Amino acid sequence: MRPAIAVVVLAALAALPEWATNQYDIHLATLIGVYWVLIAGLNLVVGYSGQLSIGHVGLLAIGAYAYAILAGTYDWPPYVAMLAAGGVGGVCGLLLGLTSLRLPGFYFAMATLAFSLIVSELSLALGDLTGGGIGLPVPGFPPPAASPAGFYWLVLIVASLITLLTWNVARGMWGRALLAVRDSPVAAAGAGISIFRSKLTVFVFSSITAGIGGALFAALQSYITPETFAFDIGLFFFVCIIIGGRGSIVGPLLGTVVLTALPEAVAPLARLGNFFYGLLLLVVVLLLPEGIGPLIAGLLARFTRRSKPLSHVVQPDLDRLRAALAQARP
Repeated sequence: MRPAIAVVVLAALAALPEWATNQYDIHLATLIGVYWVLIAGLNLVVGYSGQLSIGHVGLLAIGAYAYAILAGTYDWPPYVAMLAAGGVGGVCGLLLGLTSLRLPGFYFAMATLAFSLIVSELSLALGDLTGGGIGLPVPGFPPPAASPAGFYWLVLIVASLITLLTWNVARGMWGRALLAVRDSPVAAAGAGISIFRSKLTVFVFSSITAGIGGALFAALQSYITPETFAFDIGLFFFVCIIIGGRGSIVGPLLGTVVLTALPEAVAPLARLGNFFYGLLLLVVVLLLPEGIGPLIAGLLARFTRRSKPLSHVVQPDLDRLRAALAQARP
């Protein structure tokens, strides 16, 4: 049932440009997919290994500027530039992780925040490369991804592949090791799990996805400035995982969809956008402290549960039992 549901959902998403009422709906769905490319990797860091990274917006900016510079200034093919942006994000994540992942949770969060602020200042200071405060125009992708529908399908393919990768990591040995590191580092170390290596591996993976997400985000925006990558976006990524629930893939995905679409749902009350964000977070924390992910997983398991008939029924051999009892009598 679960693979069938996944196939149906994926087919419905692929057909979204056909049944969308307007172009803005396609743009909103594309933005959700771009955000999820980053959040899917960040979820392994925050939701599974328990590291409080709130500075992934800096890695998003690095991927976006890398793509804009390589594809725009140096005329690299956009697809190659996107992969290179992921590589640049991975290298920066490796350097950041090597220097900060040994810090306790709160101090690591402050280190990632400082990193995002440094990236913002460098994007302003390196005006000859990044355009400074003026910013940079960003080239799009060639056909068939040149149209809004084509770019949406490109984002859907990338997001699906990254979701598959994170799902494979989460359900296997690595996922169990990360949960052990999150819940009890002492017990994890006693079981032979390399805590630093596990944290560094998933952090580098999340940095690669952030770089790829940054390239897609820049292409979607078509023009980027340092103000595009405000701290609020990094906090938004973190809140999506908290609302979705730790140790889940479906939960943060639903959190991304809800929080991205929420401003459109309350568009007539745009001034109260932060109020609705805070209200949603408060409701989830008070009523669903584990997030909406476990709730959805429980409902899905209940929906797909079915009784399986026994393939073979064992019948006792009464004749042999009587013979054995007769021999045992004195």
